[in-house]
Amino acid sequence: MPNADRFPYPNPPGALKRLGLIWKPERFQGWAKRRRYFEGWYFKCIASGEDHALAFIPGMALDEHGEGHAFVQVLDGIGLTSTYHRFPIEAFQPTADRFAVAVGDNRFSAEGLELDLPDWKGRLDIVGRVPWPVKPLSPGIMGWYAFVPFMECYHGIVSMDSRLRGSLEFQGGQTARPGLLAGTSVDFDGGRAYLEKDWGRSFPSSWIWMQSNHFDREACSLKLSVARIPWMGSSFVGFIAGLWYEGRLHRFTTYTGARLEHAAVHDERVEVVLADRKKRLTVTALRSDGGDLVSPVQGGMEGRVNETLTARLQVRLEVGKDCIFEGQGRMAGLEVAGPYQELLTETA
Repeated sequence: MPNADRFPYPNPPGALKRLGLIWKPERFQGWAKRRRYFEGWYFKCIASGEDHALAFIPGMALDEHGEGHAFVQVLDGIGLTSTYHRFPIEAFQPTADRFAVAVGDNRFSAEGLELDLPDWKGRLDIVGRVPWPVKPLSPGIMGWYAFVPFMECYHGIVSMDSRLRGSLEFQGGQTARPGLLAGTSVDFDGGRAYLEKDWGRSFPSSWIWMQSNHFDREACSLKLSVARIPWMGSSFVGFIAGLWYEGRLHRFTTYTGARLEHAAVHDERVEVVLADRKKRLTVTALRSDGGDLVSPVQGGMEGRVNETLTARLQVRLEVGKDCIFEGQGRMAGLEVAGPYQELLTETA
């Protein structure tokens, strides 16, 4: 294969097309990476009855020596278990002209996922997609930071909210789930999905992340993260939040000039308040138990983070003196990781 010594993936795009991937953050970005690099996608899938909450995370990782592997992580938010399925790096096969990746016999795209894992097998179709807007000078949720070549971690939103269709069969494997027997088919028809991704060298040293698209009002989704960002020998606390409601995305980000007014972590709740000159977003996350996931450190999958899929978010959006949205998000993802005290405006 031409360039086989440089590209372990089939049909790599040329240099100009790789540059253009900045405006297509959902696609694989790591064609020319050979060490200290990871890339992974996050598929959060909630059944319509909210009695099953699963996150599937396919990806690849190359450590500081260039040794790599592919993986699919599975988080069961109800059973509070996680599994890490490891594959040879050659099993990771991305597609150049659209978002589609395969990890062995498992396939993932914006249209759905097909699984053949020891714990889950089957197919889910993803219906409809609400991406974060991509503009010439703001290619996705990263804003102009997407053009900075030395960021530790980049982030992308594939869909703020989608519908699910299909079913998965619980295989059992090494996963024990009380009340769920091996061979049981789980119906996801009418369920909802949220899709995002990360790529780079490492996750931040500390972060707070929360997300829900299960509100009483239809067509509503919230994503919020606060993290310690390395920057030119120093660091700063950066944040990205978006509330998609009634067809409009309300953004609160570092690069748009918003500010972090309040951040606090308590035993039972996490509080974040973001504001700009016109709007204020107040979110209180009510914590719940979760499972441990593996996270990247300098390309190696050596970190650990606990994530729940059953938190609740109390959300309030004010524009001027008017409250234009107030609601509670169910089946929320929540992570509080690392020395999070460095992110806070108030200590518990």
